[in-house]
Amino acid sequence: MVTTGEHVQEGDVLIILEAMKMETEVRAAHAGTVQAVQVKEGDAVTVGMPLLHLR
Repeated sequence: MVTTGEHVQEGDVLIILEAMKMETEVRAAHAGTVQAVQVKEGDAVTVGMPLLHLR
C-alpha cells in the first residue's frame, strides 16, 4: 500500500496482511516517512518480523 519515501499520517493503511482468507490492515501508529519496505506482495511473514521502517 505504501512505497519508500512516502509520507503517511497516523491511521493510514500501510500494509494489508492476508491469513486464512481474512485481511488485516496494518495502520501507522504515528505520522512519518516510510524509510524502507521490508516485504513484497506474496511474501510469507512471521510474528515479530519487521514489515517496514517508519520515521
